[in-house]
Amino acid sequence: MSAPLDADVFELGSEHEQVVFANDPATGLKAIVAIHSTALGPALGGTRFYPYASTADAVRDVLNLSRGMSYKAALAGLDLGGGKAVIIGDPTTLKSEPLLRAYGRFVQSLNGRYYTACDVGTNSLDMDHIARECSYVTGRTVAHGGAGDSSVLTAYGVFQGMRAAAEAVWGEPTLAGRTVGIAGVGKVGRHLVRHLTEDGASVVVTDVNEAAVGRVRDEYAGVRAVASTEALVAEPLDVYSPNALGGALTDEVVEALSAAIVCGGANNQLAHPGVEKRLEERGILYAPDYCVNSGGVIQVADELEGFSFERAQHRASGIFETTRSVFEMARAEGVPPAIAADRLAERRMRDVGRLRGIWLG
Repeated sequence: MSAPLDADVFELGSEHEQVVFANDPATGLKAIVAIHSTALGPALGGTRFYPYASTADAVRDVLNLSRGMSYKAALAGLDLGGGKAVIIGDPTTLKSEPLLRAYGRFVQSLNGRYYTACDVGTNSLDMDHIARECSYVTGRTVAHGGAGDSSVLTAYGVFQGMRAAAEAVWGEPTLAGRTVGIAGVGKVGRHLVRHLTEDGASVVVTDVNEAAVGRVRDEYAGVRAVASTEALVAEPLDVYSPNALGGALTDEVVEALSAAIVCGGANNQLAHPGVEKRLEERGILYAPDYCVNSGGVIQVADELEGFSFERAQHRASGIFETTRSVFEMARAEGVPPAIAADRLAERRMRDVGRLRGIWLG
């Protein structure tokens, strides 16, 4: 149920530095930019274009996503803060060059406190349009000097995190001979299928978009598909990998899972606080989402130095060691991995952030 917007943005975003509403009636643009923290540097995070049922739903999503970006950038060792933006509407009908350029002017007005990138409903070509009005854009096409599709290294990082989880559970950093269920095979999930099949895993997939499933099955003959996420969760799996929208790990899903590991690219996978404890009680190792899915932000952040895929991939390969460190801290301190990841990220934001303060652009 959606609470009314006057549920108080200051209360909902009590940790956030800034929330900006942008409105351009001529193009239909209704956007919200949320800057969670600039303690480590300017905020970086994608723009999600999505038909939210209400403004309140959009506010909640952008606040949750921007907070996650702060933690993601901190844990990945980047000198960046966390931000996110949402554009309210159906991208298949509302998206246009004028709207994207109007949005770019609003982002420009933040004077570098927020850098945008791709997310659900936006792509590198959209970033090129935004960049015609804005200097603070990453995730642009390769033709314009950008990193292109950031899902490439997102999937690579998730695979590295999954290898670290496999090592923690089974003693070897490989998925060979294991069955991995992937929910969502659009951008990230599709690339993840390749890494897993090359590693010798058996892969089962599902997606609400039948065409996405068809593309994966055409490309990888050994991949099996099931009709729904519920059906996938009910499968005998070694690893469950949520790669669609957030909130995938509900109480019901956790109770139904047979998997020993949960590791995926979706943001904000825990449906509510306490799910991480139930996962631990059931003996399921959870690889924290913002830890393993940081390859995308590493990829687009590299544009700020003049993009090098090799350099970005090398940095993303470090997700293996970062995930291993999270598991080690969780064991040493007797807490779930989600809590350990938060502690590591918060430590860096505190220790380095105190040297910087609020980023003014």
